[in-house]
Order: sequence, then structure tokens, then C-alpha cells
Amino acid sequence: MASAAEQLAANINLSAFSKAEDLKKRIWFTIGVLIVYRLGTYIPLPGVNAAVMKAFTEQNSGGLLGMLDMFSGGGLSRMSIMALNIMPYISASIITQLMRAVVPQMEAMWKEGDSGRRKINQYTRYGTVLLATVQGFGVAVWLESMSGAAGQAVIDPGIFFRLTAVVTVVGATVFLMWLGEQITARGIGNGISLIIFAGIVANLPSSVIGALELGRTGALSYIVLLLLVVASIAMITFIVFFERAQRRIHIQYPKRQMGNKISEAQSTHMPLKLNVSGVIPPIFASSIMMLPLTVSGFSGQGGPEWLQWIAVSFQHGTTTFIIIYLSLIAFFAFFYTSIVFNPVDVSENLKKAGGFIAGYRPGKSTADYLDYVVTRLTLVGALFLCFVCAVPELLQAKYALSFYLGGTTFLIAVSVPMDTVAQIHSHLMQHQYEGLMKKSRLGKRRNPRK
Repeated sequence: MASAAEQLAANINLSAFSKAEDLKKRIWFTIGVLIVYRLGTYIPLPGVNAAVMKAFTEQNSGGLLGMLDMFSGGGLSRMSIMALNIMPYISASIITQLMRAVVPQMEAMWKEGDSGRRKINQYTRYGTVLLATVQGFGVAVWLESMSGAAGQAVIDPGIFFRLTAVVTVVGATVFLMWLGEQITARGIGNGISLIIFAGIVANLPSSVIGALELGRTGALSYIVLLLLVVASIAMITFIVFFERAQRRIHIQYPKRQMGNKISEAQSTHMPLKLNVSGVIPPIFASSIMMLPLTVSGFSGQGGPEWLQWIAVSFQHGTTTFIIIYLSLIAFFAFFYTSIVFNPVDVSENLKKAGGFIAGYRPGKSTADYLDYVVTRLTLVGALFLCFVCAVPELLQAKYALSFYLGGTTFLIAVSVPMDTVAQIHSHLMQHQYEGLMKKSRLGKRRNPRK
């Protein structure tokens, strides 16, 4: 079976793609949804002076504001209706998954099957609306306190503007969440990841031009720019190599008798990625690091000293920011891996299927071994993620580079396309299998037994 799958994978070509009508529809649907999203980031929030907002974000692009603008695909600097982007949904997902680990009832609900998971997904949607409302109100108050050379950021501040801003931003966030779910269900790839990917990649050219402009003005020497290009290529190669690396655990199936037939003993393997959690930990960590900006936004530019301390301490490039950021990445690497891979459940499924790992008894012994392997893989994956995110952070702090050239950007720009291409290959292989089955049935009909 493995050799047949490898042969099919090797034979995937453009002719097979041209015949996969369902796959082409999924790809076009995904592209169409992403275009709608990008158009939405250019719809301005009513009542906001765009010139003041643009000048302010350019002056403060090195802080958390720049990070939030990166994840919003430039929607924050333009103060569009999608300024919050999909980040409230990600924050709500973090809270829901933390509750699954703490509340036994929610974990039991998750194990009920599709019905239980639909309920938890519904709770995530409710949480998204609540968080978007809170963050939208914080953004509205923050905008009212902002002023520049062109005047006030809000043309007509007051309760009506706050209400309009909150309703508009919440509606856009919910719409964007729905678009992500539609991509996952009817398109190709993970919808939420693709939306973040589209926002980041759309602004990469301007970031590259900005870096070249630093070289033209003399802020960066051409030697440093060349080293940054070489380092970027090396980083991308390193990420690709690490994302494709696997730890294969050999699984054996003994001879089994089914009626009068005896199946031969089989041997296969269970592939485990070195980075089991993928790109989720940096995204979750970035989402948490944006919360202080929302909290400080409630008081505008003034407020209590503790709010001002939070805003200053969490500035991009500071030692406090980097330590907390990397700690959150390591935490979410272990936390998310524990959610997506349960050694006890995998051990039980192997036992039910009659498979076993050589040298380990089915049940607890197998679960302990899997836990041993996954824990060490997660440690390596966490170190990998921290390294990829730490090096660009230090370079950004030293050379004032754009967030779009950061570690999270590299991870998303490499990992999301790799996962999407893997799904496309999976659909093509399924289409080729279905084509072979149809030909086999047609051959039997043309040559019936007499």
C-alpha cells in the first residue's frame, strides 16, 4: 500500500490537476474569498481621519502597534473596518483550549464527537464576539485621544462614534471569522491561517522596498543588506528542512485470521513532525502580546501609572518583551502539542487495531513511550520556534526593520503554503484513486463473467 501511494504521489502532474474539477473549484473559491478579505482591509472605518492614523502608525511602527498592523494585513494603519482582523478569534480559541485542559466537562464534550465539537466551536464564536466588542471599544477610545498635525483622529468624537465603531469592527471580525470557516469547509487549506498569510504576504513587497530604502539613505550599509538577504534565505531553508523533518515510529501488525483468510504480518510507521505544534505557538504568543495595547487603549494617552508602565514595558525590542514573547512561544508549543496529540488515545487506537510498537506492551507501556518521544520532540520544536522568532527580533531592534521581515512572518510564509500544497497533493491522490476505481469497475462491466 505504501509503495502504491508513493507511485501515485510521484505521478501527480498537470494533466491530473486539469481533470480534478472539484479541486479546481476549491482553489478558485479560496482565492475568491482571500480577494474579498483584501478588499475589506481597504474599507475605512467611518468617522476616522485616515491621514492622522497613517502618520501615527508610521511613527510607532516599531512597537506592538506595528505587530498588530502586520497581523491585520495593513488594516490598522489604514484604520479599516477589519482593523482587528482575525486576532479576537485566535484569542477566543486560546481561551477555549485552555478551558478544555482545565474543565473536565469541556474535554468530555470534545470527545463526544461532532456534536460536542460543534458546541465548543460555538462557544469560541461567542468568545470572539465578546473579545471583539471589548477590543473595539478600546480602539474607539484610543482613537478619540489621538491627534496629529492634521487634527484629531476622530472627526466627531462621542458616544455615537464609539457605538458605530464597535458595531462595525465586531461585524467585520465576525464576517472574517465566517470567511475563514468557509475556506476550511469548502476551499483548500486552513482558512484562518490563510487569511493571516494573505495579510502578511500582501505587505511583504513594501517591507522589502523599505529595507532597500534604508540602504539607499545610508541607514544600513550594503554589506548589512547583503547579509540580511543571505540570512533570510538561510532561515527559509532551515524552516523548510525542519518542517519536513519527521521522527518515524515503527508499528507492527501480526498475522490475523478473518474467516478462512489469514492476513500476513505488516509493518508500517507513524510519522511525527519535529515541530508538532506548527506555526500556532508564535501566533498565539503574538496575540497575547497584543493585549497590553488594548488595555492601555482604554485610557487613551493618559491613564494610571500602571497602564503606562504596561505600555512601555511591552514595547517591541525591550528585554521584557523578548523574554515574555519567547516564554509564551515555548509554553504554547507544549500546550498545543498536548491537545493535538494524546498518547493515551493513540495507544488505545493502536491496541484496538491490533498494532504494537516492538519492545513495548500495548496500553500504558506504549502510551508512556509515545509521551517520552513526543515530549522530546516538542522540546526540540520549541527551541526551533524560539530561535526562528528571536533572531529576527534582535535584528529588528538593532536595525529598525519592518515586522514583515520577522520570525513569525517567515514561519507563516513558509509553513502555511507547505500545508496547503500537502492538502492539494492529498486531493490529487484521492482523485487518481477514484479514477482508477472507476476504470476498474468499467472494465468489469465490459467483460462480465459468463
